[in-house]
Amino acid sequence: MAARLSAKKLPRYSLEFKRKAVKLTKIPGMEVQVVAKALDLHPVMLSRWRQEWREGRLRGASEQVKHAVQAPVRELKRLQALERAHALLQEEHELLKKAIRFCSERSRTSSRS
Repeated sequence: MAARLSAKKLPRYSLEFKRKAVKLTKIPGMEVQVVAKALDLHPVMLSRWRQEWREGRLRGASEQVKHAVQAPVRELKRLQALERAHALLQEEHELLKKAIRFCSERSRTSSRS
């Protein structure tokens, strides 16, 4: 007996949506993973759309698409900056916790003598 494919429905995206998503990834400094996460897409799907763009199957974006892409660019760049800042704060927090543990252990051993 052959395995059955799941009855799960995959979302269908319009050509215009795909074009916007690909255009966002073309912005210098914009990471594909960040765009995919912001648009709630799997990065592989976005990469496939980028390939279709390169092959000319998604070309012909209208002027409306160009304007629609510019609006979320600031938000995506802001999101990237916030994620970098958050990662740095998490790292600093871990270092502070280690320093506190180290100082606490040191004070316990020195107070016993």
